[in-house]
Amino acid sequence: MRRALLAPLLAAALTGCSFLGQDTPCTGADADSQVSAVWRPADFGGRDAARIRLCVDGTCEERTSGSPGDPFASLSVQLPDDIGASTVPVRLTVTSAKSGDTVVEDSTRARPAERHPNGTSCPPTVWTATFRAHPDKGLTSPEGMKLQG
Repeated sequence: MRRALLAPLLAAALTGCSFLGQDTPCTGADADSQVSAVWRPADFGGRDAARIRLCVDGTCEERTSGSPGDPFASLSVQLPDDIGASTVPVRLTVTSAKSGDTVVEDSTRARPAERHPNGTSCPPTVWTATFRAHPDKGLTSPEGMKLQG
């Protein structure tokens, strides 16, 4: 009988369910509001063959394309946490590290989506948007992006 009582209690504790009407405690995951670009380094040639520059609402971040052996790379520009559902301008510029020539140039507007990394009733609330930096198409959706070569 004792085992029969402990099993449901253990299951409730492991799944994070509240017990006797108490609220589930919030986890401590932290997150930032941001717009990100992800890409396959192999799409841009050899090791660090290109410089990726992502600008969002006038703030820019830049890095090299990375190693072609890596499945993906990313770059993010932080947004104010109180940005809400407003739209922001996004600009991508990819230049050849060797020649300095522009390889890809694209711009769009992003409407970051509301996210709750610790659950809807727990802080923080952040706003995020993610694009794929595509070598031919510029800023595209990352949906369906294969992370293997």
